[in-house]
Amino acid sequence: MNRPLKGLFALACASLAATPAFAHAIAGNRVFPATINTDDPGVADELSLPTIDTFKTSDDPAARESDYGFEFDKTITEDLAISVDGTWVNVSQPGSETLRGFDNFGLGLKYHFLTNAPHELMMSVGLNAEIGGSGAARIADSYTTFTPTFYFGKGMGDLPDSLSLLRPFAVTGNVGYAIPSSNNNIDGSGNPNYHPRAMEYSGALEYSLPYLQANVHDYGLPNFVNHLTPIVEFAIEKPTANSDGGTTGNFYPGVIWSGDTFQVGAEAIIPMNRSSGTGVGAIVQLHFFLDDILPTTLGKPIFQ
Repeated sequence: MNRPLKGLFALACASLAATPAFAHAIAGNRVFPATINTDDPGVADELSLPTIDTFKTSDDPAARESDYGFEFDKTITEDLAISVDGTWVNVSQPGSETLRGFDNFGLGLKYHFLTNAPHELMMSVGLNAEIGGSGAARIADSYTTFTPTFYFGKGMGDLPDSLSLLRPFAVTGNVGYAIPSSNNNIDGSGNPNYHPRAMEYSGALEYSLPYLQANVHDYGLPNFVNHLTPIVEFAIEKPTANSDGGTTGNFYPGVIWSGDTFQVGAEAIIPMNRSSGTGVGAIVQLHFFLDDILPTTLGKPIFQ
């Protein structure tokens, strides 16, 4: 594990609190944690800083890529939020120079339109844009990509008493369609470089130990354990036009520790095929709930 990853784990261990988890994406008794690769269905004032990953690419020979990212979300109303994100990329290529620089910055808009508390169900829709040319030319695309996205979350708290141990389970998911702002551009040799369109799917299966303690049965587990949510995520991209490549994606098994004002998550990165990468990588994230940290200033909607 590299030094930044060790530092983030040390920060998390030093900051453990004994207070119960309190977060923003809530449907009835269900609190959906802010998962790393699958955006939860809620809107909130929050900050992910940093998000650090390291993995080997699908190149031959494989390059080592390490990313250092952030995301800031701000509520406009209780059901509408905007976001901005960015990532510093470092790619070490065997026998070649290291590439460094920012990827394109992203802007997002999300609208939460449904919460069904008895069935622990939430839904939202949004539009995300990767702003072409906003990153380093050697790292980022020159064109903008727009991705309209549907978000959902469903807890299993409405299961019958005979299945009470399954109630802590929840699933969240995103479905989006990536649309480039232009069909192609012409390179220096006069050849067209086509800009791909793709379906994007991501999802998470979670088992909330805070939910187990609070809403099913308190088994007297250690306080640290009662803040954990084991999780398995996936993220898949399937090209639909302007691409000769196939479907790529990763699986992300890991765990989230949730506190009252922050959470920390750690997951492995497992490529689903050779085109997605080689070996097993890792990703960690420190996430702050600004609506709990600064509830009367930065953590509240601009329009009440």
